[in-house]
Amino acid sequence: MTAPAPTRPLPVVPGPEPVPTLASFGPPRLLAGLDEMPRMDRVAHLSRHGSLPQLNSTELVALAEDIDLRGRGGAGFPFARKLTAVMDGMRKADGKGAVVVNGSEGEPSCLKDTAMLLHAPHLVIDGALLAADALGAHEVAIGVTRMDVLSSVQRAIDERGPVRPTLRVTLLTERFVTGEGSAMTNGLGGGPGLPSGRKIRSSERGLNGVPTLLSNTETYAQLAVAARLGALGYRTVGLPTEPGTLLLTVAGSMVVEVPYGVSLARVLALCGMDQGQGVLIGGYHGTFVSPTDALTATLSKESLAEYKAVLGAGAVLPLPYDTCPAGETVRVAQWMGAESAGQCGPCVLGLPALAEQLDRAVRGGGAGALEAVQARMRAVEKRGACSHPDGTSRFVASALGAFPEEFERHAQGFGCGRPVTGALPVTGSRPLPSTVPAPPATPKAAAPPQERLLVDWTLCRGHGLCADVVPGIIKLGPDGYPEKASMPLPARMRRRAQLAVRRCPALALRVQGGN
Repeated sequence: MTAPAPTRPLPVVPGPEPVPTLASFGPPRLLAGLDEMPRMDRVAHLSRHGSLPQLNSTELVALAEDIDLRGRGGAGFPFARKLTAVMDGMRKADGKGAVVVNGSEGEPSCLKDTAMLLHAPHLVIDGALLAADALGAHEVAIGVTRMDVLSSVQRAIDERGPVRPTLRVTLLTERFVTGEGSAMTNGLGGGPGLPSGRKIRSSERGLNGVPTLLSNTETYAQLAVAARLGALGYRTVGLPTEPGTLLLTVAGSMVVEVPYGVSLARVLALCGMDQGQGVLIGGYHGTFVSPTDALTATLSKESLAEYKAVLGAGAVLPLPYDTCPAGETVRVAQWMGAESAGQCGPCVLGLPALAEQLDRAVRGGGAGALEAVQARMRAVEKRGACSHPDGTSRFVASALGAFPEEFERHAQGFGCGRPVTGALPVTGSRPLPSTVPAPPATPKAAAPPQERLLVDWTLCRGHGLCADVVPGIIKLGPDGYPEKASMPLPARMRRRAQLAVRRCPALALRVQGGN
């Protein structure tokens, strides 16, 4: 996927008072967005923003805590906790550490980080270098997936001249899962850029095996703004509990900067839109908000939690009246299935099977087809080597819940008569690398005091032999893969489990000892 550059202005939603923004801060006056400056070079950047202050690690953690800075890439993890975890990791690793800027946007509905790196790359670099200097990290690596973004960031690096720590940008393969933490560090380290399937925190072992501070493009830009303004200055906009501004991609083509607490309806109106049939919040791992709820929802964690939604990577996708919700959902589900990292059965086979079953239901497959969709969703949940299967299942479940009558009419063969306009943008799928590593997985949680039979999803190929050897322990799902990744192993079944481990063609089984 090669997303187009933003085609509309990047406006700032006015607040009751002039507000500092990522586009510009300093004098108390409202400014338009980044579109007024096609690209700020180093001189323009310093003229507008001034020099970057230096902060030690204690001061940086305190600043992040005071403004409650959270990651803007999807998970919303507290940045101060990330800093503290990396500091702990570096102490155990003899001071070795790195900083990674995640500049990938593999989802067609997201453009905000692309806008930052095309228009204001120095602000992002400022934040990354600020963190690296405070931590004592030896390298700052920026991962991107677009040639125009690569060019903009490389120019910014060249404009700075020699710096310490080392600063570099790398072009990675563009796919949905590139932004996953281990995929990003693997790609920047020269690997295939795919999720490892292992539950190892980047703060412990990230880029080239050293503790790594990994966060999203906008997060570092916000950090650079806050460092210059100070916590009190930063808090002059937004909510007391969620200060500052955030970037949103609206309808996959417009990027706006707004203060936390602004109403969703106001953002849509600013972009010349309304809530339509509903609004997808958080992108393709996100949640649909009904038209009625979209009128009252505000862009804050507390408000969106009432609708079981999160901002995620800041994608806001209103569904217009002239498109078919069921068809749009099928189209996205098919694209998500094609975006598999190719590392586990629930993703490689489960997601395409889910999309196929959903398509069958929408084409008049009957009530039974819709029930089969539910079964397919359950078959992939909590079984993937990364969060992609869970996120895709959540998207489909949200669509089914938001448009139940639409799906029922389609399943009964009546349809809605509307075309699928592509209001939820997708792109063509991309080929996977010829070889995909399959590292061993670690259990997701501490094992209870009993032996367990474990399935490594990154290795399992769905041969099904294990179910024949230990039928009372392993049960296969509708896709032919074991339903669970971890199963209690009674002592009487231990010999048969060991036999299953030896006979597994993919070496995907192992017995974990009890405490």
